[in-house]
Amino acid sequence: MFPENEMHIARAPCALVFDSGLGGLSVLAEIDKLRPDLDIAYVADDAAFPYGRLGDAELIARVETVMASAIADFRPKIVVVACSTASTLALPRLREGHPEIPFVGVVPAVKPAAQASRSRLISVLATRGTVARGYTHALVREHADDCEVTLVGSSGLAPIAERLMRGETPGEADIAREIAPCFVTKDGRRTDHVVLACTHFPLLMDFLTRLSPWPAAFVDPAPAIARRVDSLLGPAAPDARPRGLGAIAFTSGTPPPPDLQKALLQRGLAFTPAPAAGLGERLSFSGVGVGPRGAR
Repeated sequence: MFPENEMHIARAPCALVFDSGLGGLSVLAEIDKLRPDLDIAYVADDAAFPYGRLGDAELIARVETVMASAIADFRPKIVVVACSTASTLALPRLREGHPEIPFVGVVPAVKPAAQASRSRLISVLATRGTVARGYTHALVREHADDCEVTLVGSSGLAPIAERLMRGETPGEADIAREIAPCFVTKDGRRTDHVVLACTHFPLLMDFLTRLSPWPAAFVDPAPAIARRVDSLLGPAAPDARPRGLGAIAFTSGTPPPPDLQKALLQRGLAFTPAPAAGLGERLSFSGVGVGPRGAR
């Protein structure tokens, strides 16, 4: 309940950001730039990470289960599914099951990369599951038919990004090896745009730019996602203010190590205990409000 002298202040809407792990933090950072008024709830389904190992039906069922619990407990005004794999498979079912809530998904930024490319050589760096899906191939056919597109499936970068957030120093040789196939030369031209089709990858941006064999633009979908969130919510209330620190819940129920807790606090998130959950179990998240919101 608001103190008496604060009852006139409108509560900020809650935005729920969901990912299989910590990749959605790259999206959250861009949302926060545009809408610092929002309350944030972040759910990481680390109990099922990585999603690429799940079959399509199993993944859809998993996402529906986790999201049903998170929506019931956090009551968001908008949901961001910050995972390409979950977006391409589960968004239709989520929208059907929760028609009162707008859902924003992640689409590989093939179109803007193709529009901006001068060499007409672009690459899409994604998880292996995203590379294999027909949805990705359809995007390339629709938006980059006049470009030569190299699809690169990486199984290593997302786990490397997860470990980086937990305070581990990544092996630069491993990162360089994962991104090397993105850089193609042909007839005096070379790749000039690389689409980052997994939200984990922008967490490694400093390494990606430094370890590239030549300068190229890495296209991050997060700014476009943030603009979509802002558009759907409409202007912030003049007197709105955020509740405080956002909550981050891990479906495994495992507390983050100290380095990760520090990184999360720097992004305005505080760990919210949640019980361990197996596939198909209903989850419960609680304890959203935890104090003044930190800098992000």
